[in-house]
Amino acid sequence: MTLIHIQGLSKHFKILNRHEGLKGAVRDLFSGDYRTVQAVDGISLDIEPGEIVGYIGPNGAGKSTTIKMMTGILKPSAGVLQVNGLVPYDNRIRQAMIMGVVFGQRTQLWWDLPVIESFKILKEIYKVDQKMFDEHLGMFHELVGLKALYSQQARTLSLGQRMLCDITASFLHNPQVVFLDEPTIGLDVSIKAKIRSLILELNRTRNTTIILTTHDLGDVEALCRRIIIIDKGKILYDGDIKKVNALFGAYRTLKLQIKDYSEATLAALQDRLTGTFGAGHGITIAQTEDCWTDVTIDQARTPLADVLAFIMTNFTVEDVRIVEISMENVVRKIYDGALK
Repeated sequence: MTLIHIQGLSKHFKILNRHEGLKGAVRDLFSGDYRTVQAVDGISLDIEPGEIVGYIGPNGAGKSTTIKMMTGILKPSAGVLQVNGLVPYDNRIRQAMIMGVVFGQRTQLWWDLPVIESFKILKEIYKVDQKMFDEHLGMFHELVGLKALYSQQARTLSLGQRMLCDITASFLHNPQVVFLDEPTIGLDVSIKAKIRSLILELNRTRNTTIILTTHDLGDVEALCRRIIIIDKGKILYDGDIKKVNALFGAYRTLKLQIKDYSEATLAALQDRLTGTFGAGHGITIAQTEDCWTDVTIDQARTPLADVLAFIMTNFTVEDVRIVEISMENVVRKIYDGALK
């Protein structure tokens, strides 16, 4: 049986076109000047029990809106949505018992209480029996050493510690499906590794279905076999991650801080790279922030080491970082027909 069924799902919002200043605020009280924003635009998908699905896209793509409809927080404007055979927004209490949710920017822990007390409150809310509660906490402690955090108030936890506790809280009642919205945002490498291992183990041992939204392609590659790419409320791709990895796994971005940077420097860099590596070199250049230049390289066509050596020889580089291709670049390349 399909766990999540979505057909032609849409969600639009009416937003008031506000005006500036005090006069504008008074005018807005009586204004009928609204615009419609289509956050989700007719998407369809099915998710089976036990899948880990990466639901990814740039900011404003419609990811969080979809998650909020799946969890019953928002009511769709149109379409069919069922989770475990029920409509989430019509059965919120029943659905809450089979769902776990983690929003990276929010917490379900009580701010001034020790972590263990928050877990005990959630135990009573979800009617978890003591034996299962003890077994679950024992497993989380074994996987990530959680017991050391029990006595700390939630407000004293680091971001990484809080995320570990929030993920634990979302799995306490053994839900059928867990929604993880940016669970590793802002975390260091070691904490990310712990969270990834925790998610994989829980999926393996409990067959928990996991929907993961993230900007970190490392999370997607480590956890997901299937990915759904969404942008502007529409699904661009739904399929095996291997196809995406084959196309984008070779891409890397050099983030460069070039001395005496100017638009002329950017143009000169583009011209010299084209002259040296040819027109089909698979290299794109963009200024993304003050004093930083992004050089994105398709290593299948041009080795990163060759590009870096050329730039270091011909330009004065004060700092350099190597990162994976950004989600925005992936979406842009898909729009350009990379997956066709």
